Amino acid sequence: MKILIIEDETGLRDSIQAYFTGEDSVCETVKDFTSAIAKVSVYRYDCIILDLTLPLGNGLDIIKHLKANQFNDGILIISAKNSLDDRLTGLDLGADDYLTKPFHLSELKSRVTAIVRRRSFNGNNVLKFNEIDIDLAAKTVKINDQFVKFTRKEYSLLLYFVANKGKVVSKSAIAEHLWGDSIDIADNFDFIYSHIKNIRKKLVEAGGKDYIYAAYGMGYKFNEA
Repeated sequence: MKILIIEDETGLRDSIQAYFTGEDSVCETVKDFTSAIAKVSVYRYDCIILDLTLPLGNGLDIIKHLKANQFNDGILIISAKNSLDDRLTGLDLGADDYLTKPFHLSELKSRVTAIVRRRSFNGNNVLKFNEIDIDLAAKTVKINDQFVKFTRKEYSLLLYFVANKGKVVSKSAIAEHLWGDSIDIADNFDFIYSHIKNIRKKLVEAGGKDYIYAAYGMGYKFNEA
């Protein structure tokens, strides 16, 4: 998952980031309205964790901006108990869910996971594509009913391809999905080629097909032959 945390409270922001970072998640943070608008105008996220009360602006205007531009990022509002009207307004504007502060981080993660699963995988816990079965909860992959071990980045990339099957995804979109902000320090996309090569090899060695096709000058497509 690629997640953006928009929260001005440093302790809470850092706690959420630490809790989500790792496994298959890339987690970015901003602390004010202006920085948040700059982020969501350029980058796409599986889920945005959004505090409505922000320095320099209102979180509701971020939701309006996303919807006006037809961006399909998942949105989870986190807000204080006394802001019920704002939470309801946020849901009316198109947010997916809300959670009242204070909350347990485990519940926050469950809510985020549910949003991503509902938006990207039709609410399913197991994503299927021909002989490939991806268990979203266990983060495991079966090919022809046999478990195949993928690294965390390989798993994340395979999941990204299957979720976007039939669509051409650019190398820059892949890089941002896997590395988020830290991609800015990369000189080239050689690491993408390496991960794709490994995924192809593991699919074929397990008796599966290689569904990854290069779209010359554009990126890659995961699709039937």
